[in-house]
Amino acid sequence: MNIEIINGSVIEFLCDTVIVNLFEGVLVPDGATGAVDKALNGHISEIIRDMPGCGKYGETTIVHTFGALGAKRIILLGLGKKSEFSLDKARALMAVAMRTARKVRSKTVATIVHGAGSAGLDDSQAAQAIVEGAIMGLYQFRYYKSAKDEVPNIEDLLIIESDSIKLDAINKGAERGRIVAESVNYARNLINHPAHYMTPAKMAWYAGEIAKQYGLEINVLEKEDLEQNGMGALLAVAQGSVEPPKLIVLKYLGNPTSQETIAYVGKGITFDSGGISIKPSQNMDEMKRDMAGGGAVLGAMMAIGQLKPKVNILALVPCTENMPSGSALRPGDIITSMSGKTIEVLNTDAEGRLILADAVTYAKRLGASKIIDLATLTGACVVGLGTVYSGVITNNREWCHTVISAAQQANEKMWELPNDEEYLEQIKSSIADLKNSGGRPAGTITAGLFIGQFAEKTPWVHVDIAGTSDADKEKGYNHKGGTGAGVRTLIQLATNLGTL
Repeated sequence: MNIEIINGSVIEFLCDTVIVNLFEGVLVPDGATGAVDKALNGHISEIIRDMPGCGKYGETTIVHTFGALGAKRIILLGLGKKSEFSLDKARALMAVAMRTARKVRSKTVATIVHGAGSAGLDDSQAAQAIVEGAIMGLYQFRYYKSAKDEVPNIEDLLIIESDSIKLDAINKGAERGRIVAESVNYARNLINHPAHYMTPAKMAWYAGEIAKQYGLEINVLEKEDLEQNGMGALLAVAQGSVEPPKLIVLKYLGNPTSQETIAYVGKGITFDSGGISIKPSQNMDEMKRDMAGGGAVLGAMMAIGQLKPKVNILALVPCTENMPSGSALRPGDIITSMSGKTIEVLNTDAEGRLILADAVTYAKRLGASKIIDLATLTGACVVGLGTVYSGVITNNREWCHTVISAAQQANEKMWELPNDEEYLEQIKSSIADLKNSGGRPAGTITAGLFIGQFAEKTPWVHVDIAGTSDADKEKGYNHKGGTGAGVRTLIQLATNLGTL
């Protein structure tokens, strides 16, 4: 979709649809909505009188102009209560409005920067939010649809601003919003593809394309390389599958003079059957999305390669399937990780922490000074936090605060869980250094702390996105399927670290 910033009035431009807004309780529209009302001889005011709920959050009212304006139709977008309006609401509402515009087969849509007027939001941030909402809201995954009944997508989005002084800030925000949203959608595509397509080899291919297009360094460790490096935990998970494992390593060098290197580590289980500890058949198809952490890391690197923050980022995505077979890892097996720590395997479905253990160890070997890992790690996180918050475990409070602050700026919700030493008792083994499952009590915490044993003293944050990585229905800027959770946080984190 082409995005253009234009100085002028919304009543002037020829387009299919123009989006204006209304806060709940407003009886006399002003600003751009007031200008449209005047051009339509008070028709918007009449709608407000007849439909007093049209300003409620998420309400959309379509008004045909019959040639009174340059636009064929108006979408009156309800913003809800002004006191409760936020950047994330602007993002979500823009997604709703754009899908409404698409339903009426609009090709060219004009909009104002919602929230940058009477709501007092920063011009650049508001522009970024509405562009993110527009692109993320229009996302569709139709690679495998043979039918040709698809509604054509919107081709042009015109952002109209009457104050020329604001244009530079709006331009910058809109461009950043485009990069961020396209990176989220890229991650969504990776996550939504079926496992027979999105194999470890295919993940590595996509990483190579990102590296080639955006000037990143790439190294893909093959099975032989993993063996030479003693990555017994990753290899153990992979041994039940005919698909060879990969460890993808991308490097972005944004500040060559700095000694700091931040590692982004993403779980890349391209299909998780549970292995010998096989999962129930119901909803097992959704386990194609068990690489959502890896997808988020690749999506973030796509954006970082374009935004070029002054920070050094090392991205690692350990990729494999977790399958049952005659050669598969068994409950009761003891494996040796790259770190030298031995692990008693109680449950082969607790595999994500195993591959992350070796990836975190390798990140440290490559010089990572701080680490953040993202993973669809535990069903316990979904039970505890639902689909609203991602769970967080850390060994360093300052680093955790930095990560959660970036998440708050990106409007991705995260909740820190306790890391008391008493929890470590649950993952101690009587016959090995560790066991890969601490049982059901505090399952999210013990799974995270297992990975932390391999981070050791390196500042580390683990983000469990099991509940936030996919959606079961369309809501706001999310769609059924992969959400791209974590992408915006990782981008914001790199941006923040680049300004220190």
